[in-house]
Amino acid sequence: MTYNFKHLIIIIVIFIFGCEKNHNKSPNIVFILTDDLAYADLSSYGSEFINTPHIDKMANDGVKLTSYYAAQAVCSASRAAILTGCYPNRLGISGAFGPNSKKGINPDELLLSEMLKNNDYKTGIFGKWHLGDAEKFMPTNHGFDEFYGILFSNDMWPYHPEFPDAYPEDLLLYRNTEPVETLIDQSDLTKNITDESIHFIDENKDNQFFLYIAHPQPHVPLFASKEFDGSTGKGLFADVITEIDFSVGRIIDALEKNGLSENTIVVFTSDNGPWLSYGDHAGSSGIYREGKGTAWEGGQRVPCIIKYPNEIMAGTIIDEPVMGIDWMPTFSKLTGSNLS
Repeated sequence: MTYNFKHLIIIIVIFIFGCEKNHNKSPNIVFILTDDLAYADLSSYGSEFINTPHIDKMANDGVKLTSYYAAQAVCSASRAAILTGCYPNRLGISGAFGPNSKKGINPDELLLSEMLKNNDYKTGIFGKWHLGDAEKFMPTNHGFDEFYGILFSNDMWPYHPEFPDAYPEDLLLYRNTEPVETLIDQSDLTKNITDESIHFIDENKDNQFFLYIAHPQPHVPLFASKEFDGSTGKGLFADVITEIDFSVGRIIDALEKNGLSENTIVVFTSDNGPWLSYGDHAGSSGIYREGKGTAWEGGQRVPCIIKYPNEIMAGTIIDEPVMGIDWMPTFSKLTGSNLS
């Protein structure tokens, strides 16, 4: 942990060009996590198939990490590492939690959301949680003021094409602790998550905040809103990535509209590599071998971009290795928050 922590601190600090500025307010944090998006799914990472102008601009305006690794190549384990700074196996999490599994993140673990909330940050998660669906594991019991989204993967529902009997219960959309909708058509989920996130930004423009946007896409089953379905002419996967790219643009526009862009850290990354067994409904690891669920490079090496105008020089590229366990100690350092 120390090795990677030092590397990420170096990445953030060495490229500080605002040392003479006097920042009285700790930075806001917007952490955008996609699901199963692969290394070569963005044009800024070499895709010649999908155009992602908003994410590319974010890379041009900030730092692009070429050797960023998810802590594990599967959903729950990777997310646990991001939110705790711990190797997933040390938390007893090595896979993906299913519905009603009675398992989840240990309530005694300090999560990033709790650390920042203890430092007077407003906290919100919009999207996929996947760290347990029992009451004691709910996001609002782990430092989040607001939650809008789903508690586990979007394929854990009665319409699974291969295992329809594995998940007999409906997939529910939650607001805080209460289900508000049964999801049958997920087409508007990316749009709605973005809308809710922008509302959170607008409502908290005068506060320090941590906004965790955890898109369920491009995990299968793929869904795009009517504005994007068929828009690329390159298949549904390309449509989904294009909508996510548009979402990133909307989030950055909302920060700029509220005068928050300069002092907000925006991160864009993925929980793991592509689920290759789904063919043209999966992404591409490019030159790297294999994908999700494997220990090969393609399973854990994913895109990662950081935009922080106050501190990071535009157009920076970093080849040093960084990992999902590095976020917690880094954000502790940058916000003056207590890790204990």
